[in-house]
Amino acid sequence: MPETPAENAAATPDEDIVEQKAVRLAKREKLVAERESPAGGAYPVSLAVTATIAELRAQYGEGGPDALEAGAETGRTVGVAGRIVFSRNTGKLCFAALQAGDGSRIQAMVSQAKVGEDALAAWKEIVDLGDHVFVSGEVISSRRGELSIMVDEWQMASKAVLPLPNLHNELNEETRVRQRYLDLIVREQARANVVARAKTNQSLRETFVKHGFTEVETPMLQVQPGGATARPFITHSNAFDTELFMRIAPELYLKRAVVGGIDRVFEINRNFRNEGADSTHSPEFAMLEAYQAYSDYNGIADLTQELIQSAAVAVAGSTTVTWADGTEFDLGGDWDRVSMYPSLSEAAGVEITPETPMADLLSLAERSGVEVPPHATHGKLVEELWEHFVKTGLERPTFVMDFPVDTSPLVREHRSIPGVVEKWDLYVRGFELATGYSELVDPVIQRERFVEQAALADRGDDEAMRIDEDFLSALEHGMPPTGGMGMGIDRLLMAITGLGIRETILFPLVK
Repeated sequence: MPETPAENAAATPDEDIVEQKAVRLAKREKLVAERESPAGGAYPVSLAVTATIAELRAQYGEGGPDALEAGAETGRTVGVAGRIVFSRNTGKLCFAALQAGDGSRIQAMVSQAKVGEDALAAWKEIVDLGDHVFVSGEVISSRRGELSIMVDEWQMASKAVLPLPNLHNELNEETRVRQRYLDLIVREQARANVVARAKTNQSLRETFVKHGFTEVETPMLQVQPGGATARPFITHSNAFDTELFMRIAPELYLKRAVVGGIDRVFEINRNFRNEGADSTHSPEFAMLEAYQAYSDYNGIADLTQELIQSAAVAVAGSTTVTWADGTEFDLGGDWDRVSMYPSLSEAAGVEITPETPMADLLSLAERSGVEVPPHATHGKLVEELWEHFVKTGLERPTFVMDFPVDTSPLVREHRSIPGVVEKWDLYVRGFELATGYSELVDPVIQRERFVEQAALADRGDDEAMRIDEDFLSALEHGMPPTGGMGMGIDRLLMAITGLGIRETILFPLVK
């Protein structure tokens, strides 16, 4: 017995969805029963789609070369498929908006005069919002000027047995992240984010190709983690009966490639770090790393600026990008380069150098309310103080140069400034976007650095690096002077779009 309006209003949202699903499943069963071969399921395997909605809009829609006036006909019959996102049934004429995956829409007009009484009745009985349908008919413009298909025949392509969200209400953030497929259906920005990411990756690859780089793939499962100071995910290989680590960085393998003679090499792939998650960090993230023989951290900074600016142009059409909130942000021009120790000294009002005693750094941290990190070294404390005093003031893209030696075990010492290394971090909008080195290529010094890292690990620092004998063996065969860089793809999208990291990742990990 049908529910009365009062009974329906009293139903909870979950109860309503359960009821809608039951009704829609019954419609699906009717489709199965009507099929000549019910064993094949309710839906056709293929359909005679001859045009996309986007193509029709580009040709016949407003601004197109064959734009139609209200009431005009084309004489062209096409087969089109899409998801129904609007439906209105009015006697002998039904209207529906069909939406393609890219968000483009076209109106379907289902008239009894064209499809017949039975087909129109079936449409009214079977079709719901969210269903995928195929329609065939003439491309026309309705009397109201809406680009339309005057339907001659139609078929159910795939039935949505769960209803779509209300298209007039915004999805909450949890729904957008956990059910991204719904986000993509109902929200234009979600679809634009996917396109922006694809354009970004394509632009990065085109820039690298222009500069003679070779793209490679390196292992994600490694016998020991390396290339960054981070806590890894650990797993077990049954085939080899050994402990394996999810990659925290591709660096040491890409450097092996440089040793082997691939002088300009890059990789865009996934990294995994078993650490915190927030608005700028994800346990799984996309990373770009690149190495160029006979370059250094200055040359690799120039390349990084070009990569980012070219990606901005590819996505936004300009180095001045417009974020999702409407703010304009300028990524153009030559970016500032500041040194860590001098910029910290200026902001803190006291001179700090690589020779500043730990006691003085600890005293400054206490006075400034800066938390001292576990297993603090001179370099770690300097970096904490720098983040407190300087980082938040960096709005424009800025290369922060010349880091403490004890926090950068894979970097060459500065050619003229004792106690620092030739490393930069690129900050945009106050967050770290990329890092670059003049790479340490001397295996003797590299071994010493690994030994120092191992000592930190023995004291309980679970982010310290381990001694990698195979990598050292590669360096002992000779690695040319090299500049290298790493950049998070997700963070690059954040800089271009102004979105948080969970919006830039298509399917982010959520608890």
